[in-house]
Amino acid sequence: MDTAITFPGMGPNRFHDLAKFLLVDPSTRAMLATADDVLGYSLFDRCLADDDDYSEYAQVAFLIACLGMAKWAEEEFGARPEVCVGLSFGGKTAAVYSGALDFADAVGLTVAMARAEQEYFAHEHRDVVTHSFTRVPADALAEILGEMDRRGEWHEISCYVDEDFHMVSLRDTALEEFQRRLRAVGGMSFYTMRPPLHCAAFAPLRDRVERDVLAGIDFADPRVPVVADQDGRVLTTADGVRTMLLDGIVRPVRWPAVIAALQGLGVRTLHVAGPDAVFGRVRAARSAFEVVPANLDRVLRPRTRGMAAASA
Repeated sequence: MDTAITFPGMGPNRFHDLAKFLLVDPSTRAMLATADDVLGYSLFDRCLADDDDYSEYAQVAFLIACLGMAKWAEEEFGARPEVCVGLSFGGKTAAVYSGALDFADAVGLTVAMARAEQEYFAHEHRDVVTHSFTRVPADALAEILGEMDRRGEWHEISCYVDEDFHMVSLRDTALEEFQRRLRAVGGMSFYTMRPPLHCAAFAPLRDRVERDVLAGIDFADPRVPVVADQDGRVLTTADGVRTMLLDGIVRPVRWPAVIAALQGLGVRTLHVAGPDAVFGRVRAARSAFEVVPANLDRVLRPRTRGMAAASA
């Protein structure tokens, strides 16, 4: 396998940044129409009226945008990925792209999962956040987390992005001291997410999603193999993809492990389809592959058809 495509997780993205692409790209316009039929309302209008970066509407819009950017990469660069990856929220996108999940079903699944999560975190783990940061080597992070253990402060690593880039879930009362310790070792904090994500403590939410959301949705064996973002396993069955989506609730993302798995498969070119400020930019990815982004800056830039591959 020479070429792979990865779909990033959601970061802080405003819908207005995606709006132009959703309206001008033919494939995304078609998906918007399908989404409206599934939802029973105008997704575009609802997103314009809602400034929540992680609302159910924003999540469906992000799903559509990433799929549209993957289609753009195929047309513009001649990308023919032989394997795909979805990181965090991107797992849903990978499930659709691979053929394991019908797009209309993915829209309904995305909204139902968003509502289940909203209801769950309205009552459970209300004091837990997920904090992202970089420039903290693994040994320094282990020391900081060890200090938290000795103080009896609960925490879990929710995402391994690079050797010095992580996301940690912890109680909001411990966040200020945690950030102080990060700064003391030269770390740089990014953003803090609420609700949190990817923690073993959220097992009841996983059970609820499996019972109430996925029970009525059919998955197929993927046409394009999917590499699980939790451990780098290559998934070729419907049940494997379904389980990956469920495990994303309770298991951390391990991007370095995925990178190693892709290298083991012989991947040399990695297309990143969607707004991405993290995964395709870190040293671990750029030292392993030729990273070819299909993001908003690139897809909206006026270009001559057929020249993109040469200029990439």
